[in-house]
Amino acid sequence: MDLFASKSLLFLLSFIGCCASQHILPEGPLDGVLGKNVTFTTLLDKPNYQLVIWNFKNEHDSVNIATRSSTGLNVNDHYKGRVNIDSVNGNLFLSSLQPEDSGDYNIVVVKTGPVTETADITLRVLEPVSEVTITPSLPEVIEHNSTLTLTCTAKGSFLMFTWLNDTKPIEADESNNRITLKQITFLLCIESQEETSSMLTITNVLRSDVVGPIYCTAANKLETEKSAALKLTVYYGPDEVTIAPSNPPEYIRAGSDFNLSCSSSSNPPATFVWYRSQTMMESTGPVLGLDTIEKLGLGKEMAEYSCRAKNDKTLRTVASPAVSFATMEPISGVKITAPTVALIAGNSSANLSCIATAGIVESRSWLKDGKPLSPNSRLVFSADMSSLMINRLQKEDNGEYVCQLNNPVTTEKASYKMVVNYGPEAAVVTVVPDNELESGGKAIEVNDRVEFTCSAASIPPATFVWKFNGTATNVKTAQYVIEKARYKNTGTYTCEAYNSITGMTTVKTRKLSVKEEGALDEGLSDGAIAGIVIAVLIVVGAAIGLIIYCRQKVPTCHLLFGVQVKPAELQHQLLQDYSGQNERELVAAGSLEIKQNLDLYHREKAAERSRFT
Repeated sequence: MDLFASKSLLFLLSFIGCCASQHILPEGPLDGVLGKNVTFTTLLDKPNYQLVIWNFKNEHDSVNIATRSSTGLNVNDHYKGRVNIDSVNGNLFLSSLQPEDSGDYNIVVVKTGPVTETADITLRVLEPVSEVTITPSLPEVIEHNSTLTLTCTAKGSFLMFTWLNDTKPIEADESNNRITLKQITFLLCIESQEETSSMLTITNVLRSDVVGPIYCTAANKLETEKSAALKLTVYYGPDEVTIAPSNPPEYIRAGSDFNLSCSSSSNPPATFVWYRSQTMMESTGPVLGLDTIEKLGLGKEMAEYSCRAKNDKTLRTVASPAVSFATMEPISGVKITAPTVALIAGNSSANLSCIATAGIVESRSWLKDGKPLSPNSRLVFSADMSSLMINRLQKEDNGEYVCQLNNPVTTEKASYKMVVNYGPEAAVVTVVPDNELESGGKAIEVNDRVEFTCSAASIPPATFVWKFNGTATNVKTAQYVIEKARYKNTGTYTCEAYNSITGMTTVKTRKLSVKEEGALDEGLSDGAIAGIVIAVLIVVGAAIGLIIYCRQKVPTCHLLFGVQVKPAELQHQLLQDYSGQNERELVAAGSLEIKQNLDLYHREKAAERSRFT
């Protein structure tokens, strides 16, 4: 359709009748990106129309873009290849947007009736967002001192800017205006393009303001672009300076590996200088060692030590808190001097002295066998506790004595083993087996084993000598043993305990009686004893009667153990029972009746021999 036809059609529509109906298009403006496509969407839903006409309005005239009718689509030559109208709902499709496509667009819908509806919408052709760049006003900033301005520029249309500190949005500080944001738009005369920028201004910069990285984002309704990350150098510090240890001991052991250290947050790292009582020392660095203090001839007197941190960029200097201490020599070479002669309980006294070859001793204490000693009538301490006098030693004074020396940096000990000679005390003799006689002493049976043991408390241990019936024996040990007792072992046994240091001797005697076998058997019960007595009386009575009868009636009848036997039988029995035994042994065994029978036997044998001769 040529220009003349378009103008004629518009003139004709003015007579038909036209009514504005903005509801057939959405609210504008409609945005499109330069070089890309855009669709003007209507609000029509399968309308019954005769014509759908789209026009472009510029400052001077209205130009028909295209017309859709029942017969087809007519496109203005200027828009051919770029325009289409949807036959169902009248949507206008415009491709390859150009800058001059920006402006107002009009739709005319001619329905049957004839009824005409029209509406307008504005198209904004947006330049793509590109070249988003941040430019800082300073390459590096000093905390609390610098004012920094960051400028973000970008190409594009209708741009809006946002700032990010890493991922956190940067917003204007409306309370004190320390952080401000400003957006500027200007026209590039040569290219007839707009360029928009944003300025972020930070006064008295803090490190947290730009810990970053910093980003700038430029966006319009259709596109968003982010700048490259900006990392700024912020010089700050030194912050509060800390010193460690913050509360050292009052005294430090001389020669130890003790150190003081200072630290502070700072960029660039701070340099440190050390001070003693506000006077600068010849020492730098974050660590001050005790060896350095001692090399400078310092430390023996109580003084305050501190450091100062300095930042060469910010030119700030901050001092640490001061700590106080002094060095002290440790105690060493502790020893106890004591008597070298033999000590005897009841006669000797002892003086113990405790000294150290190096170090300052602030306190002393004494212990015996791990328990503290306190002064009493026999234990006397010197005023400084360096010596201990024990008057009139007793055996209870034996033990280990410890002298303990203290100062704030060391505790040292020395020990001495005291030996107090005493005794021997009263000797004690025990006898095994322990059979006590009513008359006193001990009793055993012949062939029994007997063991005497002598003991007496003594230091050094006592030596022993044994005597039997007053005569010294060869036994020099605490035990005296008789393996098989004989009657001859009956007597008095004496133990003499002797201490070669004290020169004292104690004596203990015990009596021993050796009895015949069975003599020490345990007694029978009262009933058994009564039965035996009755039986013995009966047997004795019968024996006496038998003896009287035999002497009167049967001269050749004899008794052997109270039994009537003939002389021949008596001879055989005696030879068998007493062969190898003499009369003395029989008598010693108490066999008087046997002796009488033997005498009778010997007389009869002599009578027989006289008859044969």
